[in-house]
Amino acid sequence: MTLDAPRVSSPLATAEQEKLARTLADSNDVTVFVDGTAHRLDDGAREAVLDLLHRLSRGDAVSVASVAELLTTSQAAELAGISNTFLRNLTDRGEIAVQYRGSHRRIRSQDIMAWLAAQKLAAPVAEA
Repeated sequence: MTLDAPRVSSPLATAEQEKLARTLADSNDVTVFVDGTAHRLDDGAREAVLDLLHRLSRGDAVSVASVAELLTTSQAAELAGISNTFLRNLTDRGEIAVQYRGSHRRIRSQDIMAWLAAQKLAAPVAEA
């Protein structure tokens, strides 16, 4: 299992940012053209592309990376923005499901994403 190295873009020029922002304000439709052939994206891919385009329109540089189905603890911790030790503690407590390949822990990317979503939902409750 390998992950492609993340690809980082430079911010767009100001004129390009403004043009993209105007275009995005008028539509949420994303159609990709590859060699002259139109491809309509499914909802998940469309949301990801729109997010990328909105960030570019704000003048942000962006990084695009792929996520493998089964992640090492290091990859999962990086994706979640937490330390390896904290992640291992979460798996030990059963808060994040883990699979073992020999003595090595592997974590499904969707389990990390579900845990992150649960943390975001719990954050407003904790603040109240």
